[in-house]
Amino acid sequence: MVGRFKSGLLVVGAVALAAAGAETLARSTAPPGAVAYTADGRAMLPANYRDWVFLTSGLDMTYAEPAAVVTSHMFDNVFVDPAALATFRRSGRWPEGTVLVKEAREGLTKGSINKAGQFQSEAVADVELHVKDTRRFGGWAFFKIVDGKPGAIIPKTASCYSCHDEHGAVDSTFVQFYPTLAGIARARGTLK
Repeated sequence: MVGRFKSGLLVVGAVALAAAGAETLARSTAPPGAVAYTADGRAMLPANYRDWVFLTSGLDMTYAEPAAVVTSHMFDNVFVDPAALATFRRSGRWPEGTVLVKEAREGLTKGSINKAGQFQSEAVADVELHVKDTRRFGGWAFFKIVDGKPGAIIPKTASCYSCHDEHGAVDSTFVQFYPTLAGIARARGTLK
């Protein structure tokens, strides 16, 4: 009886391992930065983007004239999927399928032992995706994610497209603000 019980456990264990292996293989063969879309074309926020490579953080950055009095502060954090970054490091260019995630968090001054300076709030105030998918969008597309819900594409007439095209240092992206990548692009001759 004990022998049959042990062999039964071995079979159950082998089936569980095979299922786990198949699930791991399915995850590993999917492009790491791939964005999933709803049936109506809304982009879903990649669940694990906070595990991606952190590129930079900006404080109170704006591309318009700032208000005379700043009443609140905002940090922008930019993440990129690891596969796209590996290609960028080799070539100085973003590959097809690149996903950049920009999250905004409020800058706080009062908390714990802090006496000066700012730190980021726990709550995410805003999230935007910058996706390179030439087949689907003819190049890069922007999406705004609100409350973690899938976001519609920002219309191509929005100023973010022309601003990125005009001022983006590499392939309509603001690599000039990514301190670990600007030198790579410069060395590869891709920095505008």
